[in-house]
Amino acid sequence: MCAEYLFMDDNARPHRANIVDECLQSENITRMDWPANSLDLKPIEHVWYCLADELQPGNPLLPVYLNFGGLCA
Repeated sequence: MCAEYLFMDDNARPHRANIVDECLQSENITRMDWPANSLDLKPIEHVWYCLADELQPGNPLLPVYLNFGGLCA
């Protein structure tokens, strides 16, 4: 490969297979390890937090939800 690459994986079993290790080494790709189950590294967890905050009792429904004829209430 011409450029320098950094491979970020989450220690999942497929990412740790010997064939993957050999391929990354043969292509001179540096591996950056991430924890397997780190919630702070999963962007969707931040979205769920914000969504839950918006849907707490006391917050009025957004106008887009009111157009559903009360199906979301």
